[in-house]
Amino acid sequence: MGTPNRLEVTAEAALPTLFGNYQIESFRWGNDLQPNLALSIGLDLDVVPTVRIHSECITGDTFASVRCDCGHQLQQALRIIRDEKCGLLIYLRQEGRGIGIENKLRAYALQQDGLDTVEANLALGLPIDSRSYDGAAKYLHHLGIAHCNLLTNNPHKVTALIAQGIATTRIPLTNSTHRGCQDYLATKRTKMGHDC
Repeated sequence: MGTPNRLEVTAEAALPTLFGNYQIESFRWGNDLQPNLALSIGLDLDVVPTVRIHSECITGDTFASVRCDCGHQLQQALRIIRDEKCGLLIYLRQEGRGIGIENKLRAYALQQDGLDTVEANLALGLPIDSRSYDGAAKYLHHLGIAHCNLLTNNPHKVTALIAQGIATTRIPLTNSTHRGCQDYLATKRTKMGHDC
């Protein structure tokens, strides 16, 4: 478990991937129960890095679910960061917009009965989105990054970084065209304010 108000890098290594040769670090901040991860390429404090803050989605990221666009965004971001040659992906361990994998699966079951992702969370008595980006901001400060180009369609991420003193320029990601996630994207757009 992390130490309140203290960021700790706990391990690091080289990580060759299908999307380029990254450096990977695990880090904890505050009361994190699990380590977060950061994959970086070519960081240079004289260059504004391209950054993706990505919340864990085991169903989309690992099992390639098309119920959401998370896996699509993760892969797209890794390719963009590789091509920019200066950036990082911060992988925050806050599954299911902060509700955890078991509750996420319960919400999936309700979605099978016709509820959208927001309605399903509310029906379970859960918040629509309880994610925090404080740990990501602390990690960027730890690296000495005061300005970034942020790969996101979520304006709340931009607001969160700016509130933590990081100048942020939003770079939109392209949307998945898979028909399986079109209702999900519509809900993010109409009920959560995402630009997708």
